[in-house]
Amino acid sequence: MPPRSVRVGVQSPFPICYSVAVTTIEGFPEDLARLDVDARRAIVDLDASLYPVEALYGAAYVFIDRCYVLLDRPAPQKLRLVLTPKSLDGGEPAVRALVGELANELVSAAYRHQIAQENRARIEAVTMQAIAGAMGPPTLDDLEDFDFTDEAFEDPLGIALSWEEKYAKKAAPDAAPGEDAPEEEPA
Repeated sequence: MPPRSVRVGVQSPFPICYSVAVTTIEGFPEDLARLDVDARRAIVDLDASLYPVEALYGAAYVFIDRCYVLLDRPAPQKLRLVLTPKSLDGGEPAVRALVGELANELVSAAYRHQIAQENRARIEAVTMQAIAGAMGPPTLDDLEDFDFTDEAFEDPLGIALSWEEKYAKKAAPDAAPGEDAPEEEPA
C-alpha cells in the first residue's frame, strides 16, 4: 500500500502534502528534523525564538543552487524549511548530508545576524562617512566649523613624509644657503 498524504502547514496560503514514509535523521531530535524517504526531501522544523527569520533566509539561500527550498510557518513559533535536492543522485545519504550542512549554516547565519545587529551603529556610521565623502569636498562653512586644534598624529617610522621632503636635493657644504649644489657630470 503506498504512503498516504497528510495535509500539514494549514497556516500557509499554499498547503503542502507530505507523505507518511518519514524517518528520523541520526543525530537530530525527532521533532527537529525528519527525512521523507519517498519524496527524497528533508523537513526541518525550527523554533522561531532561536533563529531569526533573516538567519533562516541566509541559510536557505546557500542551498538554492543545489536544492528546491521551501520556507513555511506551520505555527506562530515554528519555522519549517523543506530541502528537496535538484539532482536525485546520492539518494538518502545525500539528503542527510544536506541537513547537516543546513544545521551548520543556520548557526553561522544566526551568528552573523547577531553580529550585524550588535554593530549596526558602526556600520551606519561608516556608511554615512563613505556617502559623505562621495558628495565631494567640504564647503567653506564646513571648514569654518571644523576643529583644527587636534595635535598632529605621531609618525615614529617617518613614513608620512611627502615625496619632496623625502627626496629633496641636499645642499653642498660649500654652497651658500638656498643654493643647490652643482650637478656632477656623469663619468
